[in-house]
Formats: sequence, structure tokens, C-alpha cells
Amino acid sequence: MTQAIDVSHVSKVYRRYARRRQFATLKSALLSGSLIRDLAPDETFAALDDVTVSVPAGRTLGVIGRNGSGKSTLLKLVAGITKPTRGTVRVQGRISALIELGAGFHPEISGRENVFINGIMLGLSKREIAKRFDEIVDFAELKDFIDAPVKTYSSGMYMRLGFAVAINVDPDVLLVDEVLAVGDESFTHKCLDKFAEFKRRGKTILLVTHALGLVERFCDDALWLDAGHVRGAGDPKRIVGAYITDVETTEEQHLAAADAKAQEGKSTEPADMFQAAEGRWGSREVEITSVTLTGEDGQAGHVFQSGERLDVRIALHAAQPVEDFVIGVGVFNAEGVCCYGTNTNLEELTPERLSGDAEATFSISALDLVEGTYKLDVGVHKIDGYPYDYHRLLYTFRVKSRMKDVGIYRPPHAWRFAGAISFKRTT
Repeated sequence: MTQAIDVSHVSKVYRRYARRRQFATLKSALLSGSLIRDLAPDETFAALDDVTVSVPAGRTLGVIGRNGSGKSTLLKLVAGITKPTRGTVRVQGRISALIELGAGFHPEISGRENVFINGIMLGLSKREIAKRFDEIVDFAELKDFIDAPVKTYSSGMYMRLGFAVAINVDPDVLLVDEVLAVGDESFTHKCLDKFAEFKRRGKTILLVTHALGLVERFCDDALWLDAGHVRGAGDPKRIVGAYITDVETTEEQHLAAADAKAQEGKSTEPADMFQAAEGRWGSREVEITSVTLTGEDGQAGHVFQSGERLDVRIALHAAQPVEDFVIGVGVFNAEGVCCYGTNTNLEELTPERLSGDAEATFSISALDLVEGTYKLDVGVHKIDGYPYDYHRLLYTFRVKSRMKDVGIYRPPHAWRFAGAISFKRTT
């Protein structure tokens, strides 16, 4: 099978900019020899390190990874905007790249003039551009603004015009960075329809995006870059799944570290509980010795899927027996809004005795919260509110979901339809 894009053992090394060891002139830099080779290791960084990837003609490759992983550098190498430090990059056919918003546009001249300049840069003749001009303007939805200076355009107008030019040069290889994020929903759908048309016509597409659902649904293959290295390549669902797992592991580590730091602090009891900052207070006659969040697998963690089981396990210690005690839990979102709160007294559980070590588990059978970050209040106090040990917003967990609904609470629900109406699932 013909390879439209062939990237072989490519590395791209950049110099770190610092005040020391700067060259005074270009001449002195050239006379000193290599700008990269003679630098110490801590004076350079590899945006890409020994990356090999091939894209057969007619296939669509989605490139995913965290910010700074090397995705945009890879696109610039394939586009020929920059050259590799080591390795080779080969591309078969005409390339059209939409990599940076407004790249190649001159802000002082009109959209009309920019269309002709960009078209010529992409290999079209003036006659070919004139033939396609109306189609470009109509697709960009800029008929009323095409003669205005480009500097007066919004970011969305920039993107629409750049995309319209890029796809109407009829390239063999289309390179697209994360530029669709600035478009409105209607234009984004129009772009995706154009992508689908390109695929039907056997064009090759290299797409860098954070929209993982788009990669799963639209791409034939996926490439996962991490700190300049290839972490995985192949089936989009498998690669996206592995990437999500890795992101959740990192989130676990960050949330655990943040919780540990928050629990080191001390606080005094606030006048208004709902205005309180994170902290801990109380007499410690009954002490909360640990709080552990576990999912359906029974493993402690900080990242959970919406709809899964969640257990909040509260370890307690009473140095002397007590008969007046209430155990409570509150769930708050990142903005401090109380999503839910309850305690054993509200649920008509009458305390009898607590002595020595004990454990209370607050179990949520289905975590029906939308995706987001949440914090827990956990406390033990007397029935009249006298605090033994209160932990305010000291425990953080994150809810993940493939659904992008809004709000806080996701109630169990279903849709029903009647009459002349029909839908089909997109996945």
C-alpha cells in the first residue's frame, strides 16, 4: 500500500532559551559551529525523539496527547514548515495545512487578497483560485466581510477563511491542528462533513485534536504522543482507552498529593459552614483517622466513572467511650455548591456507643454526577453540632464521563418518542 506520509526515526531538538551563552550575532553563531550539537544536554530539549509513523494513502490518522507532547511539531515537520534534526519525512502529493490560526494571512490586506495569496502559496494558479473563489467565500460564510482587512476578523472568521482555502485547493494530504475549537457548532459540523467527503474521495488526513470522541468516530488509526515519544499506535478505540487510563492515573497522583497537602493545614470553626474554606477543627474526643474513597473494584482512588459505585470509608477512633455522636458526609462541586449532604441523625439512626477503633462506610450505589471535580466534607459531632472532628473540603475526587451533559446531578433517565419522529445513534 502506498504511504502518503512516511516519518522515519525523526527527532526534533530545540535549544532552551536562557540569558547565558547567547550569541551576539548570527556571524558569531555560525563561526562557533553547530547551534545544537555543542550545547550541554540541559540546554536543549527534544520536542520529538525517534518517532516513526506511516499513514497509507486514503487513511485518516488522529494524533492525541497532552499539551507539549509533540503533536504540533509533528504536523509542522510533515508540512515542511520546519526540518527534522534527525530522521526523514516524506510526503506524497499536494499538501494543504491548517496548523495555526491565521497562519499565512496578512492582517493589513483584505480577505479577498489573502485568499489569492494563500492559494498561490498552496500551489494553485491565479486562474484556478478565481474559479474557486466564490465557493471558498460561501463555505467560509464571509461574503459580507471578504473585502475587509483581515485584522478586523474575529478568531472564528480567521479559522473559517483558513479552513475554506485549505480544503478548496483539493489537496492529496490535509493536515489539521486543533483549530476547529474556535468555530461555532454549525461550522464545526460543516467541517466534519467536508472531512467525510475527503475520506470518500480517498484523501489522506492527519488530524491533531483533544476531541477523543472525534478520533474514535472519525479516524482509521490513532497515534498517542507523550513527551516526544510514541506511547501507542493503532486502533483508535484501543489507543484512546489507553490514553484515558494514563490521564486518570496522573490525575489520581495529583489529587492524592493535593489532598495530602490540604490535610496538613489547620483551621478554626467558621461561623457559616457553607462559606468555610478547607480545613479541620474539633475537640478530637472522637477522631477521624482516615478517609478512603473506593470504587466498584474496591481499590482506593480519586477518579471514578459517572454511574459507578462509590464508597466513602471513614475510620474513627474514640479514646473514651461516647454515646452522643453523629457522622456526616457532604458533597460539593468545584464552585463550592453543595450537591448533597446527609448524616446519621437526619437518617434517624440513634447513636448508642462508640469506643476505640471503628469504621463507617457511606455507600453510593450509583454516582449520578456529571463530569467534573468534587470535594467531600466528612465530620463527626454531637447531636447539638458540637464538633469532635470536622474535615472541610479535604478530600477531592473527579468524575469522568463520555457524556458531556451539564449541571451537577445526572438522574437515571430514558427518552420515549411517539408519532413521526426517529433517531439513529451516532456511535
